[in-house]
Amino acid sequence: MVAYRNIIRGTGLAALGAALVVATPVLAQESSGDESIVVTAQRSNQTQVVRGGSLGALGEKDAMEVPFAVKSYSETLILNQQPLTLGAVLENDPSVRTSLGFGNASEQFVVRGFPLLGEDIAIDGLYGVTPRQLVSPELYDQVMVLNGASAFLFGAAPGGSALGGTVNLQPKRARDKDINRVTANYLSDAHIGGAFDFGRRLGDDGAFGIRINGAGRWGDIAIDDEYRSSVVVGAGLDWRSDRARLSLDLAFQRAKVEHMRPMVQLQPTVTVVPKAPKADVNYGQDWQYTTLRDIFGIVKFEYDISDDFMFYASGGARDAAERGTYQSIRLINATTGAAFVTGSNIPRNDNNESTQTGIRGKFATGPITHEINIGASHSRYINRNAFEFSASVPNAANANNIYDPRQVVLPPLTSLVSGNLQDPNPANRTRLTSFFASDTLGILDDKIELTLGLRRQSIFFRAYNINTGARTSRYKEHATTPVIGLVIRPSERFSIYANRIEGLAQGPVAPAGTINVGEIFPPFKTKQYEIGGKVALGKFNASVALFQTDRPQALTILNGAGQSEFTVNGQQRNKGIEFSLDGEPVDGLRVIAGLSLTEAKQRRTQGGTTDGRDAIGVPDYTANVNVEWDLGFLPGVTLTGRLIQTGKQAVNLTNTLELPEWTRFDLGARYVVAAGDTPITFRFNVDNVANDNYWSSSLGGYLVQGLPRTFKTSVTVEF
Repeated sequence: MVAYRNIIRGTGLAALGAALVVATPVLAQESSGDESIVVTAQRSNQTQVVRGGSLGALGEKDAMEVPFAVKSYSETLILNQQPLTLGAVLENDPSVRTSLGFGNASEQFVVRGFPLLGEDIAIDGLYGVTPRQLVSPELYDQVMVLNGASAFLFGAAPGGSALGGTVNLQPKRARDKDINRVTANYLSDAHIGGAFDFGRRLGDDGAFGIRINGAGRWGDIAIDDEYRSSVVVGAGLDWRSDRARLSLDLAFQRAKVEHMRPMVQLQPTVTVVPKAPKADVNYGQDWQYTTLRDIFGIVKFEYDISDDFMFYASGGARDAAERGTYQSIRLINATTGAAFVTGSNIPRNDNNESTQTGIRGKFATGPITHEINIGASHSRYINRNAFEFSASVPNAANANNIYDPRQVVLPPLTSLVSGNLQDPNPANRTRLTSFFASDTLGILDDKIELTLGLRRQSIFFRAYNINTGARTSRYKEHATTPVIGLVIRPSERFSIYANRIEGLAQGPVAPAGTINVGEIFPPFKTKQYEIGGKVALGKFNASVALFQTDRPQALTILNGAGQSEFTVNGQQRNKGIEFSLDGEPVDGLRVIAGLSLTEAKQRRTQGGTTDGRDAIGVPDYTANVNVEWDLGFLPGVTLTGRLIQTGKQAVNLTNTLELPEWTRFDLGARYVVAAGDTPITFRFNVDNVANDNYWSSSLGGYLVQGLPRTFKTSVTVEF
């Protein structure tokens, strides 16, 4: 499997961190029972991980009840860690790593070795509603991570990913206790902002709820001269009665990135991986920018038909516009850092709609209990775009160097031009329709539960000539994706599980910037087998999972002529084992930790030329240790530390290029004080304390550099 010598060497620091976690409790102080404002505010920062979440067709579930690996990161963690984007939240998970999209500012994620695109992240169980490139995390109460395939649970993802895992965002809701919170923050080098969060329940028994929150950030980040800004505002309205619940969530998000440090493509002549430049060096161009605007919302209704049956329905929509001048940098010489710059303009608009409805209920037939789910979903997606690209040929005008970058004039965008750049025409339309049904059968007081389910999915895809509007191709395919899951719970604190579930993706389309742009590939399915176990000991949780997943291999490569080409070639099989733990083993000490070992191999490639080689961009291991310690001898003070390790990654199909393993340390502290009856929380964090320079990802066959040392401070007032 994975080379265990490398695993032992690479995870040594993680093991040391885990040992410190075990040893530190002797220093922790028992709670004095003081109910002062400071202690209460400090203890309110404890719940960082919730084992469970909303699992689509199965509804809200505790992790111990389902045959899947699932956990959620809370708004408390988001507030304490001050993440700039969703990727900074997900890097807490040992099975997830973050990369960049192809030639733009979008975040992409690697879950169990498979890519998860931004457009394939769900909100409250609905695909197509989430902003496509960057997600501001301030709006969400929970960020749920489901490790593994999810075609039955959520249906086919519109972007063609979510085959190794799914992320589902849960909007904030008003609570029984009033929420009044304002935050001011700073991120180095000159990035400032603030956030607000207000919540109320009104009427008899708090029947009406309103939660309004938002955030704004502006300025340069730690990468030299890279500017980012974001503004996000959301409103969550809800009403509840004895039997009915109705909610409406509306949000606006606008993000801008200027002079962004891009990913680095390697020309076919490059035979070694270059050393990563200094951590804060920016080899981007000052004419590069992207502006992203999203308006989105969800309405949801639930009605209890009886004590045991519930009807539910929800619908969401998103309107988005992306504008910008993008750049890529292509490396010619790994030793000298010589490279050249290319440019592009790719205006894009998206109009998405998504709905689902169903009935969920419980009943018994003799000694067997049943929990049934019957429902349907329908989604429509319209992508409008146009593009213009510069030539991908080095010359004196576009010459550059990743170690000694310079500003160049925007290359003429005349090499490849298509569509209406001022008002883009539809490039493709997609309709996804599905019907699903499942039954979870329980025996022996539900100590043994078997879940059986089917989802029948229809994918209707049409592509258009973006110059004339004429339809160029179409397909309508159907697929049935089953699920079989078994949970055995000898006690409330322990369970073992197994599942066989599939992933389904609409066929990918070769993206702009590739020589076969617009080429449509057929839909495909993946198969996953998984077994695991979970332990819940009060405030402490642990789990282990072994998995195997097969999927077609799709990626953008540089062909022999140095041109970007999108291809589907062969199959990728990922096998691995995951360990995860979180909780508070003793009062005042909290930990999130885990280790994931993955073997990702290519199979059935054309002519068998790369069979048995490592898949591109999949680390052979990932490990995290995140520790928080409330200093009992210094009331109100909490120290934090985090270790993130990532193993080697293949850069090309033949594995002649490989990224070395890397390690990152983060440190921080919180201090809670009281001003009268008002708690005030000061936070200070340093990410990448050592300011190490490293390539963090090779997903897609290109290099993404890790962020430099970043200082983050904030002050939060709750009144």
